[in-house]
Amino acid sequence: MSVSTEEFFVNGPKDPIVAVLGGDTTLPCSLSPPMNVEKMELRWFRSKFSEAVFIYQNQQEQKEEQMPQYQGRTSLVREFLTQGEASVRINKIRVSDDGMYTCFFKKGDFYEEAPLEVKVAGVGSDPEVRIEGQEEDGVRVVCTASGWFPKPQVQWKDLSGEKFLAFSEAQAQDVAGLFRVEASLVVRDSSVENVTCSILNPILGQEKVKAIFIPEPFFPQVSPWMPAFAVSLTILMLLSLGAGYFLKKEHSTKVQEQKNQEDLQQEKGKDKNDLELAMKEADIRTVLPGAEVEGDGKRNPAPGALLAWSKAQLYAGSVTLDPQSAHRDLAVSQDNMSVTWKDNHENLSDDSCSVWGTKGITSGRCYWEVEVRGGDTSEWAVGVCREAVDRDGWFKESPEKGFWVVGNFSDGFCACNNPDTLLTLRQIPCQVGVFLNYDGGDVSFYNMTDGSHIFSFSQVSFSGILFPYFMIRSGTPSLTICSMIGLCPHKDLS
Repeated sequence: MSVSTEEFFVNGPKDPIVAVLGGDTTLPCSLSPPMNVEKMELRWFRSKFSEAVFIYQNQQEQKEEQMPQYQGRTSLVREFLTQGEASVRINKIRVSDDGMYTCFFKKGDFYEEAPLEVKVAGVGSDPEVRIEGQEEDGVRVVCTASGWFPKPQVQWKDLSGEKFLAFSEAQAQDVAGLFRVEASLVVRDSSVENVTCSILNPILGQEKVKAIFIPEPFFPQVSPWMPAFAVSLTILMLLSLGAGYFLKKEHSTKVQEQKNQEDLQQEKGKDKNDLELAMKEADIRTVLPGAEVEGDGKRNPAPGALLAWSKAQLYAGSVTLDPQSAHRDLAVSQDNMSVTWKDNHENLSDDSCSVWGTKGITSGRCYWEVEVRGGDTSEWAVGVCREAVDRDGWFKESPEKGFWVVGNFSDGFCACNNPDTLLTLRQIPCQVGVFLNYDGGDVSFYNMTDGSHIFSFSQVSFSGILFPYFMIRSGTPSLTICSMIGLCPHKDLS
């Protein structure tokens, strides 16, 4: 086959062609100088001539040599063949379409070719952010996302936009070649209330962001023994230095003045007595309510007592049930803290039976905990709702209707969205913590059995009055509000 460089040149695009996953893309080539290519042999192939993507010969498409993964997905753009321009369109872009291509033009015994590059890019799922629990001196937060290509860039930021540089990241590809990433961050500063995880496609420049609120009680609490121990240790060190100084002085005096041995012995005894007295006075004990007594008579704070104490001091709200708002089939206890079915209820209705908290919330932060009994075999939900929601008959909770709730349903444990967000939990929680940050636009739910994060509705623009919300649909559950001290602002509408 004789080759001449004087007949024509094949020109391909200089920049890579960006192809979006699932969409269509075009691989263009042209001749210089322009000439009719209708009767030429045209071929687009991958790394080898035999790896044919598309073949045009004898003025028609040839499928015998075409690679199986491109069959039924390619076509020739014929509009500009007479002007020396030929393009192949590839439909339903896959990850495997990423990489280098060659377009080949042949006329008689003369041929030329040109390379071109395709960069496949796809935006996957929204990031999911969850609190995994305490680690060392901080809280571990994990961000996951899947269905991205190529490998996305992950970044953690605080509320001011400051980046966290120290975090761990792992990625894997599924059978389709799409990336799943998991990034773990340990937040050690309890004043950092919000963190955001951003997932960025480096080719498309498209980004998805998810924020999560970390309540301060979930940070490891410093033991009250530590300050007392530090003070005692400091005093002991000072006394030890003082004793060393006196002993050195005593030794020098003993060498120089042997006749004063008796006086020096008396001084040494006095110093020893002073040291023992100071050590006894420095033995300080700090006791918190809920501390457990050990065998030696000392007290150590129970972890649960420290956590409950922090919540009560910071956020805990005085939440009770409003019997006037209860569905006709629900029974509210005399102390307005528990709700269950009435004794004569036969559970024949398909109604969503609910009751509100007594006090509406219009600003600030509020936290309460709900103990759920029989919840793993029943349908129930807890959270917050707007004052004007429709609660008659059967209804479906969602943020669009003014509900921000999670609960157990026939399909599993869900966050009530449209559609529902199915949550994967180790077990159905028997005690749920609800944290409402009205001004920050966040409702977060926590499994208080193991201290893990369940779900957050974030970046919500609240307006009007919100009420604590409790719903029973089927089964035999009971929902009980745990008694806590009220510190957040309320508007009493009873």
